[in-house]
Amino acid sequence: MTTRRTFLRNTVTTTVGILTASAVARAAGTSTDPLNPFKGADIFDRILAKALAGNWQSLPIGQAMGKIAMELKGTPYVGFTLELSKDHEICSVNLAGLDCVTFFEDTLDFARMLKTGGRTPQDLLAQVTLTRYRDGQIGDFTSRLHYTTDWFANNEKKGVVHILAPDLPGSEPFTQKVGIMSEQPNNYRQLKAHPELVAKIHEFENQINAHNAESMKYIPLSDLAAVQSLLQTGDIVGVCTTEPGIDIAHTGLVYQDASGTPHFMDASSSKKNMKVTLESEPISQDFRWSHKLTGAMFARPLEPKSS
Repeated sequence: MTTRRTFLRNTVTTTVGILTASAVARAAGTSTDPLNPFKGADIFDRILAKALAGNWQSLPIGQAMGKIAMELKGTPYVGFTLELSKDHEICSVNLAGLDCVTFFEDTLDFARMLKTGGRTPQDLLAQVTLTRYRDGQIGDFTSRLHYTTDWFANNEKKGVVHILAPDLPGSEPFTQKVGIMSEQPNNYRQLKAHPELVAKIHEFENQINAHNAESMKYIPLSDLAAVQSLLQTGDIVGVCTTEPGIDIAHTGLVYQDASGTPHFMDASSSKKNMKVTLESEPISQDFRWSHKLTGAMFARPLEPKSS
């Protein structure tokens, strides 16, 4: 039987060297440490070895994301993996347990890491820091892009993605307002511990609402079938809602099957799944699980600049 050690030994020399560097780089932390910012090192190594053996870094970024997403298929749904401390914001990755945001985020950033020459968990964390935080700078809890429309807008500004909705047929102005974080701060560990941050969050919410009212658009459910053929593997999906104070109810990725039909791929919190799932229906028929859902917006990943 071929062991993992034998497999790595038989992989191209550069891959072995990279994985060795990866192991050394994370030697200072252990997966049992609750404040360890990187969990799932074995998963990282497995995907990296397969990616380098298959030269995924040479693929268009959306196609590379599709390969990575399928490697994460079946990963258990686990919420609140980012809340490592009530006092400090820590940029973290947990490849062993994903929620709907960390699934698309880690998939995107793993692909960006590959294409910019990164090969260690620290390189992945650097990419996550860029996309997760406002203007790529980690500060306190409020520096995290908590609302998906804010994530879309800030990452378009950084050249990470291009928001598709304005260019898609049937797009309409997005009028849903955010505000749940400042309205219910006790539901958020760091806001509860540091009430002085609530006013700061509220100011960001006002900025998000002003920006969305001016320029954000979405595709209503009734028009999704008309745009379905324009979507590509790796496109990031935000499912819009009427739930008060929230902009996006769920997130995931587009994945085209062998026939070219786009499906929704997500870290599902449904009790029947609770794992990363490739949904069986075409994406235009998938967002029917709540009467509060109104449509979707999409962001296409852009090729990163080489480091």
